[in-house]
Amino acid sequence: QVQLVESGGGSVQVGGSLRLSCAISGFTTCLGWFRQIPGKEREAIASIDNYNSTMYEGSVKGRFSISRDSAKSTLYLQMRSVKSEDTAMYYCAARSNWGFCGLRAVFIHWGQGTQVTVSS
Repeated sequence: QVQLVESGGGSVQVGGSLRLSCAISGFTTCLGWFRQIPGKEREAIASIDNYNSTMYEGSVKGRFSISRDSAKSTLYLQMRSVKSEDTAMYYCAARSNWGFCGLRAVFIHWGQGTQVTVSS
């Protein structure tokens, strides 16, 4: 059984940085970060596979970085040059079966989310 626990959310000013973490238990083949704004659908923003190949959604590419520390069983999302539109609930997600890994992969396991609020 895969369990995911996010941490690191909070308030940050426009232009600042924040790092989200996701503690992982269980076997995974693909990991991702999603975000959701109230009233909108949850969107995939970054993914990483077991070979550390990454993909990014256009609005975060060049500003956010997904990485994993296998020794610590932790997934990270480094956020830089944040904008007010980055304000959202952020979720980490995982899948345990082999298959396509990318922004449009089917993720089965989800964390509870961590709120990020960007203020000017």
